[in-house]
Amino acid sequence: MFDRIKEDIEVIKKNDPSTRNSLEVLLTFPGARAIRNYRLAHRLWKRGFYLLAKIISSFTRFTTGIDIHPAAVIGRRFFIDHGTGVVIGESTEIGDDVSIYQGVTLGGTGKERGKRHPTIRNNVMISAGAIVLGSITIGENSKIGASSVVLKDVPPNSTVVGVPGEVVIRDGIRVMRNDEKLEIRVETLEQELEQLKIELNKLRKEGNLDVTNL
Repeated sequence: MFDRIKEDIEVIKKNDPSTRNSLEVLLTFPGARAIRNYRLAHRLWKRGFYLLAKIISSFTRFTTGIDIHPAAVIGRRFFIDHGTGVVIGESTEIGDDVSIYQGVTLGGTGKERGKRHPTIRNNVMISAGAIVLGSITIGENSKIGASSVVLKDVPPNSTVVGVPGEVVIRDGIRVMRNDEKLEIRVETLEQELEQLKIELNKLRKEGNLDVTNL
């Protein structure tokens, strides 16, 4: 447990240029405090001390603004930047080297039991205000853009933006969004309509079009 805490402090020092030393991180950074308390609450939860684990979780939410259910499974070197408004649901699974920012919600979509929260694979970044809902999987090395709402699986090595979230980059290659595809289709139809008008006018001028039958 103490090795994990040390790792969590080191990853904050690595990712946050405002840090000066480990003691400052340990005592003043809400993300570090929330993760440290979660580690303790999770160990208690696994041993059946559910009420005590929930008390620690509630106290952490009150003091940091970060709500992590003690049953959630979180890997190594987890980084929460700022953290106010972060919510991590009960059946959430988070891999190693994951970073999330303020206002992120990893939540469920209903009152069903069982696996109802997201699985976040290794080396994922979830930007401020993003919402990831349901029993979906965010593939490794992916990025979720700020304020995006993700409701379906995300392939590995992808970047997602928008509401609802859509993959815009995958394996380093830009992917056209649905609204962009629609815009291209509309432009194509407009061009075809304009060409049709030109052809009709040409036929009228040549006297080859009987407009009375149209």
